[in-house]
Amino acid sequence: MLEARSVAVVGASVKEGSLGRAMIEELQRGGYEGSVWPVNPGYNEVLGLACFPSVAETPGDGVDLAILGVANQRIERAARAAIDAGARSLVTFSSLYEEPTPGTPPLTERLAAIARDAGVPMCGGNGMGFLHESVKLRATGFPTPDHMRHGPVTFISHSGSAFAALAFNDRGIGFNLLVSSGQELGATMADYMAYALDRRETRVLALLLETVRDPESFVAQIARAHELDVPVLALKVGRTEGSKAMVTAHSGALAGEHGAYEALFDAYGVHEMLTLEEMADTMELFSSPRRVTGEAAGIASVHDSGGERALFVDRAHDLGVAFAAVNDATIATIADTLDPGLEAANPLDAWGTGIDADRIFCESFLALHDDPDTAAMAFVVDLTRQGEPYDEGYLQIARDVWDTTIKPFCVLSNLASTIAIEEAQLLRDHGIPVLEGTSSGLVALRALLAHRDAGARAATAPVAPVAEDVRERWRDRLSSSGEIGELEALALLADYGVPVVAASAASSADEAVTAAAAIGFPVVLKTAAEGVQHKSDVGGVRLGLADADAVRAAYDEVAMRLGPKVTVAAMAPPGVEVALGLVRDPTFGPLVLVAAGGVLVELLHDRALALPPLDEAGARRVIDRLQMRPLLDGVRGAPPSDVRALVQAVSRLSVLAADLGDLLDALDVNPVIASPEGAVAVDALVMPSAS
Repeated sequence: MLEARSVAVVGASVKEGSLGRAMIEELQRGGYEGSVWPVNPGYNEVLGLACFPSVAETPGDGVDLAILGVANQRIERAARAAIDAGARSLVTFSSLYEEPTPGTPPLTERLAAIARDAGVPMCGGNGMGFLHESVKLRATGFPTPDHMRHGPVTFISHSGSAFAALAFNDRGIGFNLLVSSGQELGATMADYMAYALDRRETRVLALLLETVRDPESFVAQIARAHELDVPVLALKVGRTEGSKAMVTAHSGALAGEHGAYEALFDAYGVHEMLTLEEMADTMELFSSPRRVTGEAAGIASVHDSGGERALFVDRAHDLGVAFAAVNDATIATIADTLDPGLEAANPLDAWGTGIDADRIFCESFLALHDDPDTAAMAFVVDLTRQGEPYDEGYLQIARDVWDTTIKPFCVLSNLASTIAIEEAQLLRDHGIPVLEGTSSGLVALRALLAHRDAGARAATAPVAPVAEDVRERWRDRLSSSGEIGELEALALLADYGVPVVAASAASSADEAVTAAAAIGFPVVLKTAAEGVQHKSDVGGVRLGLADADAVRAAYDEVAMRLGPKVTVAAMAPPGVEVALGLVRDPTFGPLVLVAAGGVLVELLHDRALALPPLDEAGARRVIDRLQMRPLLDGVRGAPPSDVRALVQAVSRLSVLAADLGDLLDALDVNPVIASPEGAVAVDALVMPSAS
């Protein structure tokens, strides 16, 4: 399909403005060198090409690709006719909408079955086709630029408009392949990814996705890109509740909980984009062959404005982009270069009197470049029109810096609308990335640093399994009926190596007192009434019971309201409340959750998810993504928690998720108390799968 040597255009037309004419024009515009056979019984010739009544009457033994530019009511007949005539692949742009008919499968299912049963790959429907610039094949019926720059980027999009927008970019991003995959009734995003990764020219893989229709293949290709060191940029729409509904209405996609995508992206070093501006800047930066290497920690930037430098610093802080901590020797070299009164620093405002500015900027960049902590450099200036001569000023500074350095370097403008495009093109033609916004440019630089870090991660170390009999016993238990109470849930955690508080069941005041004495005071008393999932919500928890009388009084009060069954447990030492858990995502399966814990867990929504299993390095990385992470190091005089103990608990929970996740809808461990003494689970809720 993507390398078709012959194309039949079904529905070809000479009518101005028609889809039938546009399909032919786009093949010609792209310079396609294969055979093009218009198909329409109403014409003998279309735009200088012989036209045939049907695909079956075109020359040769079938066609490699049939582009079906016909209405919904004719699409099934056209697809069958093309396949019967030997077409080896199909593209359709049709929306494939029809009014539902009781007892009749929808048109999407019927068309997908036609292609699937014939073993014929199909692009679409409800998409805009593809532009394969490497072979000059533009299989689309929508306008494309007269000239497109061939380059290392593959862009695969569920949005046709984004596909068109990036095709028409005016910054010279070079593509080898752009695909508007639509509803993916045949070929899926993963199929196109596999093709792109087979081509050595693909150095950047960019995705705009609404959903993932074949998760196993998608994850395999993400993993493959990671192994090949091909950066993957992903803009996932449908992250919020409101946009999920729009995604569903738009293409029939079911948008899963975005945390699952965060988990997948983190596992394989995928760079998540939030806007098309971020996507375009990051595409351009990664299109440069220069990459961050070694252990240098941050970026160095040179500015011509103190105010814009402060803006840059503020946004870098917000976005988590580190500046290089340059050494004293670097500072001294820069100080000798600057005009009097300017501060030598990183980031650097190098504009003084303007006299000999070109030399000052170049020498400052060279000093920053040679500092061991500098990973990448940015020349942050607004590329307003300079005018000739072009062999001086900012344009020449950028070219001189590029030519005399080897680390990643870019020019970054704070406002895209101020850029003189034709002058920026002089830099781009020299190989220099030009980033078109403060925030979007910083996101691109952050991705460049993160790509080095993701590539440097050690492979996931094997995580010790539990004994096979333990695993099978719990699989049998979760497959059986019957509610799993708190004590059994804690036993499950303990069997998988997650530390838990000592706890016992009681059904009378005397039993509660006996249990408390055995555990050791102080204790906690909690209702064990069936059906109560969140005990604090119903006033079913009593803390810090210091003696038998306190236990007896607490039991009498709780039992009177909620029934005789209670759990008596040891009091955990004071510490930071963390929530651990397991959720089963409908797309990607079991996920491990780590969150700020306690009764405010849902309100704070400070959480991170990960794909199991996790070794200790992976578990630590998940914990480090939490906003509440600094609390574990101790604040306002509080002692630091034993973070390694929490890391180990998360890792052990991930083994449970990998072993039993298919049998669980959810598992809540809230809270886990992280303290200087370790990490211990205080409460747990197990929800076996209903299926």
